[in-house]
Amino acid sequence: QLQLEESGGGSVHSGGSLRLSCAVSGPFLDRYAIGWFRQVPGKEREGLSCISNTGGSTRYDDSVKGRFTISRDNAKNMVYLQMNNLEAEDTAVYYCAAAIGPVTLILEMCKKPAEYDYWGQGTQVTVSS
Repeated sequence: QLQLEESGGGSVHSGGSLRLSCAVSGPFLDRYAIGWFRQVPGKEREGLSCISNTGGSTRYDDSVKGRFTISRDNAKNMVYLQMNNLEAEDTAVYYCAAAIGPVTLILEMCKKPAEYDYWGQGTQVTVSS
């Protein structure tokens, strides 16, 4: 069973940057794709990006493409989400999640929470205009 823990959230002004980290512990990490999601109160969890188990394939939702970059370092058991040019609409709780399935094959799978097997507790990101 995997455990995931997000960090790096905080408060920034519009146009600012943050780098979120997802520390993953447990067996066979290199078999899992990792995704990043976010959620605001009263709305469904929104899929943003995912990266394959080797890091060789990535997907992005249009809302973050060109602004966010996902990466991973399997040697350190870490996955990152670099977020640039943040906007007030990016304010949310951000989650990382692990999937044993091939979620990076198509964007729809990448963004679907039901495709993921393990979740972190989330980290708050607040962007003020």
